[in-house]
Amino acid sequence: MTFLVTAAAAEPGAAPAYAWLLIGLPLLGAAILLLGGRKTDSFGPLLATGLSWASFVLALPLLFAMLGRAPEDRAVEHVLYSWIRAGSFQLDAGILIDPLSMSFVLLITFVGSLIHVYSLGYMKDDPGHVRHEGHTLSAWEESRQPSERRRFFAYLNLFIAAMLLLVLANSYPLLFVGWEGVGLASYLLIGFWNHNPAYATAANKAFIVNRVGDMGVIAAIMAMFAAFGATDFAGVGAAAAEADTGVLVLIGLLLLLGATGKSAQFPLQSWLGDAMAGPTPVSALIHAATMVTAGVYLIVRSAPIFNNAPTAQTAVAVIGAVTLLYGAVVGMAKDDIKKALAASTMSQIGYMMLAAGLGPAGYAYAIFHLLTHGFFKAGMFLGAGSVMHGMKDEVNMRRFGGLSTFMKITWITFGLGWLAILGVPPFSGFWSKDAIIETAFIGEGIRPWLLGGAALVGAGITAFYMSRLFFMTFHGKRRWSERDYHPHESPPTMTVPMMVLAAGSALLGLILAWPFAETKPIVAWLEPVVGYGGSEAEPVLAIPVIIALTLIFVAIGAFVAYRMYIQEDVPTTAPVGSWGTQAARADLYQEEVNRTLFEQPGVALVHGLEHTDRSGVDGTVGGLATWIGDLSSRLRRIQNGFARSYALTMLTGVVLFLGAVWVMQ
Repeated sequence: MTFLVTAAAAEPGAAPAYAWLLIGLPLLGAAILLLGGRKTDSFGPLLATGLSWASFVLALPLLFAMLGRAPEDRAVEHVLYSWIRAGSFQLDAGILIDPLSMSFVLLITFVGSLIHVYSLGYMKDDPGHVRHEGHTLSAWEESRQPSERRRFFAYLNLFIAAMLLLVLANSYPLLFVGWEGVGLASYLLIGFWNHNPAYATAANKAFIVNRVGDMGVIAAIMAMFAAFGATDFAGVGAAAAEADTGVLVLIGLLLLLGATGKSAQFPLQSWLGDAMAGPTPVSALIHAATMVTAGVYLIVRSAPIFNNAPTAQTAVAVIGAVTLLYGAVVGMAKDDIKKALAASTMSQIGYMMLAAGLGPAGYAYAIFHLLTHGFFKAGMFLGAGSVMHGMKDEVNMRRFGGLSTFMKITWITFGLGWLAILGVPPFSGFWSKDAIIETAFIGEGIRPWLLGGAALVGAGITAFYMSRLFFMTFHGKRRWSERDYHPHESPPTMTVPMMVLAAGSALLGLILAWPFAETKPIVAWLEPVVGYGGSEAEPVLAIPVIIALTLIFVAIGAFVAYRMYIQEDVPTTAPVGSWGTQAARADLYQEEVNRTLFEQPGVALVHGLEHTDRSGVDGTVGGLATWIGDLSSRLRRIQNGFARSYALTMLTGVVLFLGAVWVMQ
């Protein structure tokens, strides 16, 4: 099928006029809670949760209406107002509703609302920063707690609203407004306990690293305007078909830079592990359904650009392959349960980027894995929060073990997510991740062997470190004292969202893949937006062979973890380990690399410019002023008040003047 540009066939005004409420409702919640002050403490969290669910409910009739139309008519647009008008250039602010944006809307509002519900229980007794410093609350600190909780839910609503704006925007500039809104909200949530200096530093790090990527998006928008005279999706998509390849490669690489920052891909992934400083529901929100998926959305939404810029498209695939291996290796050595899950997120987003870099054959599978990942990763993060809830906020897995006896619901729901991410059939990850691995083996030359091999090896490593996490937490010998810890199951407000997400982890992949259909439902759903979700070419290995190899790698990884963390005793203190283990614990020294290649040269450049400014510019100006001052001081001496001195000076001047005239004659 010929590739269809998402918004080209959109009918302005065809979308319901109330579609903007998808964004407006959670934004209203954030405004009420932030501006209403302490008067909203009592009902604020419930209001924020209700408005988040309201957006999901509002999205359902839009989905059903879309399903009732022919596939080619499912992209509709609602123009809100004329936003930018400059000469002949005009840009409307509008909402674009198509299968791609609707997939994200349903994921964001449903999973995000479940996280809101979970937060009602998780944050109920949270005494803010004092809890994490081991202090007793004073009366003043006790009085502040409702405000802290209300502020947390305001930030959650702001995050949901910004992410919805990002995926519903009809142009790159409006997308960028949501893009920056997500960055702001993530900064506020990661640094929610900012009384802890380390947490404040983590928020700053996430904010600053993302600004590097944001510069790429800004530059890409500028390049679009310069090259095409348009920045809306329809205009850019139409112009890209006939644009110069070099320009498209430049724009594609700039967009990729933005995606690497927001989706924590190499080399801008260093902020993700530190983002665990925020409360656990924040980790689930950022790492599952919202922020880190924004980069994948940007690449897939920009399909017309990348389809006509093979070099940029290959760069996307390479970055994805490198990151999926990088995150997997780092995850093997992390003892912090949340940081191990963060490394897993980095790796799984790498799979999505790899698929997006495979072109029309991979776009649908990138979104497919994004949707399934949103359920099983959110479920595991919430499960990690449940473990922390029952273990006095302990995050070191070496101090867990045997918790399945005390937290059966958390164990079962987390276990379903674990099976899903491993890709064990028939759980969700099997259908979505294996589709990416199979597609990666399509191509000519060495490329399919490198990309497919990286995806295959990544699956094996994922099985090892996720099994390591699962076994160290829920199985094996207890490595905690009943005197210090009293593990217990979480309240229903926390366990019910976990059960819903676990159900999605088990069934969503099968539903979206449905092997009995001629075409996978997810592929048929996204085809009008991203093109044909398949390839006429066959993989370099037969599909049954790829599936068998994947399952063998997964089985080996899980078995090695079983031998190391079930059959052998796990020390409560991490051993020194090999040089490879030490490197993985240090995130493969990415911080040191960034510091050496970027930070130190940048600091040296600033110091050099400062020295030049002081010794050069300031020195020149200051030296000139000093010379004039000295000259003035010397000339001032002849002003002594004696008439004979003035007469002598005048006589000298006359003599010199007459002498000069005589010489000139």
